[in-house]
Amino acid sequence: MHGNVKASAVAVVLLLGLSACANMSDRDRNTAIGAGVGGVASSVLTHGSAVGTIGGAVVGGVIGNQTGK
Repeated sequence: MHGNVKASAVAVVLLLGLSACANMSDRDRNTAIGAGVGGVASSVLTHGSAVGTIGGAVVGGVIGNQTGK
């Protein structure tokens, strides 16, 4: 239960933070979204492991950066 609450809170904070990205390029926006989604997803999958969360954010950011190339 606590893990779901944490993941939801992180997702809300990330979405609010991304709303301030109006002047970003599409590539920058995709990178930020990929990092956020990757971080949240891997946090849930690894039960809040810091290494897993950071790794997921990095992989998600790279994937987001490379989409639409």
